[in-house]
Amino acid sequence: MNEIWKKPPITLEAYQALVGKEIGVSSWHLIDQTRIDTYAGVTEDHQFIHVDPEKAKQTPFGTTIAHGFLTMSMMSVMSYEVMPAIAGTTMGVNYGFDKLRFISPVRSGKRVRGRFVLAEAHLRKPNELQSRTNVTVEIEGEDKPALVADWLGLIYLA
Repeated sequence: MNEIWKKPPITLEAYQALVGKEIGVSSWHLIDQTRIDTYAGVTEDHQFIHVDPEKAKQTPFGTTIAHGFLTMSMMSVMSYEVMPAIAGTTMGVNYGFDKLRFISPVRSGKRVRGRFVLAEAHLRKPNELQSRTNVTVEIEGEDKPALVADWLGLIYLA
C-alpha cells in the first residue's frame, strides 16, 4: 500500500467540519498511451480516437485522447491522496454522481490532478455517512479542466 494512504484518521465531527472547504489537490498523474491502451483493452472500447495515433492526428485533437471514463476513474487514486479517512470506517463505496461533465479531452502524454472540495457530509443512518465531493480534474498546462463532478459516497462506520 502506498504511504499516502496511511494518514491518521480524523473524527466524524472533524470530517463534517470540513464541509465547504477545499480538502486538497492530488499529485499529477500521467495519462500516456500505455494507460489509454490498457483501459481500452479492459473496457473493450477501441475507438480510434483513443488507440490509433495515426488516425487521431487527423482529428481536431491532433493526437489520441483518454477515454472520458478513464479520466473519471483516476479520481479514485486522487481521492486516496487527498481525502482524510474517518476513524471507525469499516468501508466506503461509490454512491454515484449528481453531476459529471467532461469539459476538455485529455491528450495522450498529459498529466491530470484532482482538486477536492467537500460539499456535504451527513448521516443517513446512525452508522452511514453520505458525502458529496465537488471534484475538478485539471489538465497540466491547460486553462479548462478535463471534468467536473459532484461525486457521492457512502461511508460505513463501526
